[in-house]
Amino acid sequence: MKKTANTPISRRLVLGAAMVAAGLTISACGGGGATSSGSGSGGNVELNFVFWGDANRAKMTEAALRIFEKKNPGITVKTEYQDSAPYADKLATRFAGGNPPDVLAMANRSLLEYAQRGTLADLKSFPELNLDKVPETTLSRGEVDGKLYGLATGVTTIGMVVNKTITDQAGVTIPDDKTWSWEDYAKFATEVTQKTGGKVYGAGYDVATETGPIMLARQRGEDFYTKDNKLGVSEKTIEDWFQYSVDLRKAGGYPPAGFFEQIGGSPAQSYLAKGTVASQIIPINNFRGYNEAVEGEVVLLRIPGETSGERRGYSADPTMLWSIAAKSKHPKEAAKLVDFLTNDAEGAAEVLTQRGVPINPEVADSITPKLSADDKTFVDLMAAIQEEDLPPAYVYPKGASVVADTLKQLTTEVEFGRISPADAAKTFMEKSNAAINK
Repeated sequence: MKKTANTPISRRLVLGAAMVAAGLTISACGGGGATSSGSGSGGNVELNFVFWGDANRAKMTEAALRIFEKKNPGITVKTEYQDSAPYADKLATRFAGGNPPDVLAMANRSLLEYAQRGTLADLKSFPELNLDKVPETTLSRGEVDGKLYGLATGVTTIGMVVNKTITDQAGVTIPDDKTWSWEDYAKFATEVTQKTGGKVYGAGYDVATETGPIMLARQRGEDFYTKDNKLGVSEKTIEDWFQYSVDLRKAGGYPPAGFFEQIGGSPAQSYLAKGTVASQIIPINNFRGYNEAVEGEVVLLRIPGETSGERRGYSADPTMLWSIAAKSKHPKEAAKLVDFLTNDAEGAAEVLTQRGVPINPEVADSITPKLSADDKTFVDLMAAIQEEDLPPAYVYPKGASVVADTLKQLTTEVEFGRISPADAAKTFMEKSNAAINK
């Protein structure tokens, strides 16, 4: 794909966006209402700042932004937020329509496509944004062709949460998560289902989310996405990922086809909170939310297979990335906002670990005393994982959104037995490679 500033966002994205409900949830920080997109009276500047998340994340973000506005007189920030799926469509519509936000949360899988279309600004070009304290390994996750188009909001990874109250009542021992294998997890999940009389399924992870097969591929010595922006996962690994859920479902450890009416959403909406599954894979920065939503004690564990494969599967991943639109009318002020979100300890004290562990180590240290016990559990696990010998991880390639969508579609087909894991894997490779190499 040519790197031109005027290449439109793909028609597929625009058509998809037209089908979602109109409008993000909007609020104006600092007590101000919506104003014109240009400078207001007295030289005031209004920044449009969009992100995905729930009302709690929005509340914490707005508290931080009030501090930013106080420290930067003349700049006000209008925030808009929405759940992740409709957010992506809405964002594509805004860029395609020539009305992008000034500052935005960017998904890892979308960064390269937006960057190569020339829609994002190079963050290294702004003297207002201080990157001196950010580790190079973190910066690299937002770099494309030597330019920084996204800056991690924080780092996180995935983990397994288990409702220990349920397993204790059922008399099931949770395996040692530092050494357990995927086979151990399957046995554990099946035993939970059996000993609860089928009232609770042992496993409730989302097969359709790509973080699972990415982890499995890395454990097998494969890069799901390669350094040169290609698909590196093998067809066999994808087949095995699908087959694992089929076998676990047959054994009773995983719910039957059609059980999950909704995957995702807030911790309170999860099947773990409903008490119908005993374990789930989550971004570990959400651990506190799950422990608060679930009746009983929830424990946070590592993903299975970390010591039984060829190498570690873990990586320290950006929860999301801050980007600035290339067409922002207020790029300097936008850069000041990103700098604040990255380097201001007072602002970070309002958001804490909502978007992962802060990437500025000094800021991360400053909020530690303010963390809840659950947040400290997540931060401690993140720190322990980062001390291990982890393989490198790379920027997601162009077409990664299609890869994610393809995985979701094929997961449903496999779930209802309309396609075999082998055929699903073959189709996945064909469609994913076509999207990436387009």
